[in-house]
Formats: sequence, structure tokens, C-alpha cells
Amino acid sequence: MRRLLLGVIGHVDHGKTALVRALTGMQTDRLPEEQRRGISIALGFAHMRLGTDEIDLIDMPGHERFVRTMVSGATGIDAVLLVVAANEGVKPQTVEHVDIAVLLGLRRAVIVLTKTDLVSPDQAASVANAVAAFAAEAGLRSAMPPILTSTVTGTGLDAVRQAIGAALVDGRHHLACGFAWLPVDRAFTMPGHGTVVTGTLRRGSLQASTALDVVPEGRRVRIRSLQVHGHAVQSAEPGQRVALNLRGVEASEVPRGVALCEPALLLPADWLSVQLNSVAGAPPIRTTMRLHLLFGTEEVEARVRLLDREVLEPGAIALAQLHCSRMVAVPARERFILRTASPAATVAGGPVLDPAARRLRRHTPRGLERLQALADATGDGILLEAVEGAGGAGLSLAALSRLAGSSPALVAPALASLDVIRTRGEGVVGRAVFEKLMGALPRLLSARAPEHATTHPQGMSRERLGALVPAAGAAVLDEAVARLVAAGALRQEGGLVRVAQPAQERAQAQREDQQMLRLAEALRRGGLTPPDMPEATDLQLRRMLDRLVRAGVVVRARDRVQKRDVLFHRDAIELARRMLAPLLAAGDGVLVKEAGTALGISRKFSVPLLEHLDAIQVTRRVGDRRVLGGPGQNC
Repeated sequence: MRRLLLGVIGHVDHGKTALVRALTGMQTDRLPEEQRRGISIALGFAHMRLGTDEIDLIDMPGHERFVRTMVSGATGIDAVLLVVAANEGVKPQTVEHVDIAVLLGLRRAVIVLTKTDLVSPDQAASVANAVAAFAAEAGLRSAMPPILTSTVTGTGLDAVRQAIGAALVDGRHHLACGFAWLPVDRAFTMPGHGTVVTGTLRRGSLQASTALDVVPEGRRVRIRSLQVHGHAVQSAEPGQRVALNLRGVEASEVPRGVALCEPALLLPADWLSVQLNSVAGAPPIRTTMRLHLLFGTEEVEARVRLLDREVLEPGAIALAQLHCSRMVAVPARERFILRTASPAATVAGGPVLDPAARRLRRHTPRGLERLQALADATGDGILLEAVEGAGGAGLSLAALSRLAGSSPALVAPALASLDVIRTRGEGVVGRAVFEKLMGALPRLLSARAPEHATTHPQGMSRERLGALVPAAGAAVLDEAVARLVAAGALRQEGGLVRVAQPAQERAQAQREDQQMLRLAEALRRGGLTPPDMPEATDLQLRRMLDRLVRAGVVVRARDRVQKRDVLFHRDAIELARRMLAPLLAAGDGVLVKEAGTALGISRKFSVPLLEHLDAIQVTRRVGDRRVLGGPGQNC
């Protein structure tokens, strides 16, 4: 079964609602005021079937006072049903509706001339030609000429149905992005059921019992049940009108303008990077101009910040940023509209390029080049441009998904065919940048080795290495180091990184490692009376013992009175903790002599041992006694 979401647009009183009723048998003017005045004020919804195909129609208000309502209905539709009355022709709201449709990226159209029973055949043909020329110049494409209709006589209705069926053949423009995004257009409480919201599902799919975020606030809710066309269903697909019965939220907490989306995929932001398409015939747009931003069902004031000029002339295109007066949450590639408040008019629109942007510097060629590349990219090219734009810092998979307007579940497999590197911690970086970094690290470490030979004889700390390559992100640097270590080009020990030695040096290092193991074993066997280590006169011994200390295998306990160190194996420290536990638990504390007696060691060992236990808060010195250490310490 194919689906189509069709927006019915046109000037006020040109017969949109009557045409929808004639096609579907449904009355979309549901408000008493609409029925009394004979014009649409709110969005009207109807649906029809053509064989097995399903078509949803959104009847949009034509009066200029309700253009904002029209915009909320137009974002997310697949094609437009452009309605023009034969007795009036193209009128101001016809033009604005078509401008909005084109700004929202819509191109497919079915063009219908209504009220042909009020004019002569020649006049109807003349108006039809004018409407066709107007629509083509604006950028709308129709598979057939304008269809002449009359809801009074029934003329042309079958031809309209056929044209709608032809629009289905072209396929859908919805992004198969994998994450659900539902802008809320109504919220109410239904007795016995609780909170219900309605809207057009823009992206992804929804299932009963799914958890969702209310954005931009971030409140977590869960779907109790969902309906499409008044019937309970287990799932809904992009482009369908849906009603959700929600758990965990009041109707007042999900007002029109918020949206529901899968958790953690949209971040609240007040800066958006966009491509701005100005309407031909609209007034110029200047940097710092305040306009009304409309997307989904949201409307918020935003200040325009052009990135490469001071003024955007009518009909021109430019890169810009929008600084919103409050936090918003919108998917990348979603289309928006900008309108002036007074006089109320549509002046521009376009796609969101970065939905969680930082404030960019203006007139910077490199920044403009990267943003333009992102604007021009399509499909998987968006992923590649986003990764390359991040440079050595790389991007997390979540951030990349937000820039692509897609879900991590779809982005991750797409990366396999791109020239990128996946890093630990779900990061992504361009292959060329990454390989350049891998080539640079051994050279940097070799060049800096002499100056660190005294303070860091075994290499350079990860923090210091990061400071030498500040453009590299933490995950990217860690991945490069890990791959170089695996390849044998670098060695990493005790948090220090160094260039791997030649074969002769590696053999020496292996012998030293074996010596270290023997040293550790000798200290372990010594228990609480370890052998003396003449490290003051043996620099190699000193270096090996320092490595064992850094690795946590050996503890250097200080006798501050005698000013000497005693080296205990960590197993001996643990043994002392267990043996002293009963004495310390008694509550009176122990003297050095009592501790030594309990452990079977002399003051030579008991004094530095107790000093170490004080340092790690196993014990605490009170006068000449040791008592239990700080809160939570388990002796």
C-alpha cells in the first residue's frame, strides 16, 4: 500500500473545503465559527482511498490571518493540491501559499480550477493557462494541465482523483531517517483515557508502548495507544496523521508547538545554521533583523545573522544563522519559514543545516566553504561532509546522526562505505586526517624525547601528548595511539607513551621486564619484612622499582623520622590491614609497639607501614595511638 500526504492550498473562499468534501465525503470545517463564516480557520483533515492506496488531505486556511496555521500544516506534506477559483484567478494568498510550498521543498502539484460553473469555457481556459504558467514559474511541477472542476455539477472530480493517483507514482520525499518526529498540533484530555495528542508523523515510525521525549523540554513520556483515521493500530508510518494516547504527561505539558521524538536524538539549542532562500518580491533581509521562525507546529522569534553579507536581496540564497529567542529542537534538513510580523508576509525559508550550532564567525572562507559543502551534500555525502568538517576533532556517532537528521542505527552501517575511521567510544573521523595524525605522533614523540628524559624517562603522558596535537579529539587521539601500539610503533605503559625501541632495545626492555617480575616476587615473599633494596646506588634498580610503584604492585612506605623508605608488596599491605582489623575495631587504638607485636615485625617495618596506612586513611594517628581511619574505611 502506498501513501500520500496532500496539502490543499489556495486563496480564501476558492473552494478548497468544498473540493475536499466532494472528493472524500468529509467535512473539514469542524469549528462552529468556520461553519458560520464559511471559511477555514484551523487545519482540516480528511482521507480517501484509491484502490489500495491511502491519501491524507490537509485542508489549509486561505485567509492571510491564518497563514501561520497553513505553514504548520504544510511542513511535512508530500505534494500540494493547488486550488484556484476560475472566477477570480491567482490571488495574493495563492501566491503566498505557493511561495511557502516551494520554500518547504515541495515540487509535485495537482492543479485544480474550481467554480468553473460560474464562468464561460473560454474564461476558464484562459485562467487555467495563467495558473499553469504561474505554478511552473514558481517551481511547481504538475503531471497534467489544470483540471477544470465544479463541486456543484461534479465536473472534473474523477480527473482530480486520477491526478492524485499519478502523484503517488513519483514516490515519497520523506527521509527514511529511522527516528520518529511528531510535531504536536493538538493536545486534549479524553475522559477515561487521559492525554491525547495529534499530529503528522514526519519521520520514522511509531509503535505502541514506545518511549518518547517531549522536545525541547526533554520530558519522557510513553505511548499507551495510537490511532490512524480513528482506528486503533499497533504502528504508524511517516506521513500519516496519528493520534497518540500518552502516559506520564498532562495535556497542558504537551501544547501545540512542541514535538515528540525518540529519546536523546534532538538537543535543545538557540542557534541554528541554515541555508536561507529569499522570496522574490519580498523586502531585503538584513543581518540582525528579527523575524518569526516557523517549523513543524512551532513559532518563535529569531534574529537573522547572515554569514557572508549584510543584506540578502529578494530571490537570493545565502548561508546564515538564526538566533532563537528561546530553545528549540528541530531535526537537521527540516524545512522552515521566516515571516515578518508587520506587515505579515513570508520573506524566506530553507533547510536547517546544523540544528545544535555554536555561534559562527562571519566572513570566514573556510567556515563558509564547509557549511556550503554540507548544504550541497545529499544522502551519505552529508555524513562525509559532516565528518570532514569536524577535522581532527572527529564527531561522536550521536552528533553525526544529528547533523545528518538520521538515527544512529542507520548512520552506523552507512559509515562502512565511506572513507572514515570509527574510533573507540562511538567516534568518527576522516581517514586522511586520521592517517596524518598517526604519521605525526611517532615523530613528535621522538623529537620531544630528550627534553622529557629526566622527568618522564619512560615516555610522555597522554595529557602532554594531547597538548602537542590540540586539533585532535580525545577519542581520535586514543584510537591513533592504540593502533600505533598494536602495530609496534609505540609503547604505552603506566599512562606514558613512547616510541617503540629497535630490536636490541626491545630485547633489553624484555630482560628488564623479567627482572621486574623477579623483584616483585622477592618483595612478595618478604611479606611484612621485605628485603632492603639498594636503589640509591643502582639507577636501573631505581627505575624498575618506580615502574612497579606506578603500576601499583609495590608500595613505597616512608619513615619520616628515619628519613628512609621501605618497599612493601601490595599483598603485604592487604595482609597488615586484615591482621590489624580486630585491634582497631576494639576502639582504644594501638601503639606502634602493639601493632608490631601483632604483625610480628620490628619498628624498622612497623613505623613506615603505619605511616602508609595513615596516608591511605586505613588508620588515623591520635597522639601515640592509631585508631580507625575516616568514615567508610574498612580495616
